[in-house]
Amino acid sequence: MASVTHIGVLFAAQLTAVLMAGVGFVCGVLYSGIGFFIDLFGPGLNTGTALAFMALVGMPIIFAAFGFVAGALGALVYNVFAGWFGGVKLEMDFTQ
Repeated sequence: MASVTHIGVLFAAQLTAVLMAGVGFVCGVLYSGIGFFIDLFGPGLNTGTALAFMALVGMPIIFAAFGFVAGALGALVYNVFAGWFGGVKLEMDFTQ
């Protein structure tokens, strides 16, 4: 039985940042797309529509930044508790 006693902080932060940037892009597409159709069939296109399309760039950047910080903090907390309690125990079978 193997145990995971350490997670690379920078690796976890980078991985979480990339995953959250993808989530931010999906959220930006939904936000700008829905906002576009609401403005198209409602009061008309205006400055708010242009700002909504900025969400396509802004949301992935903001989500990635928060994901980087959350991934780093999560890995740091895991490493501390894994040092105290021994980490997660895994049973692996490599025979095929």
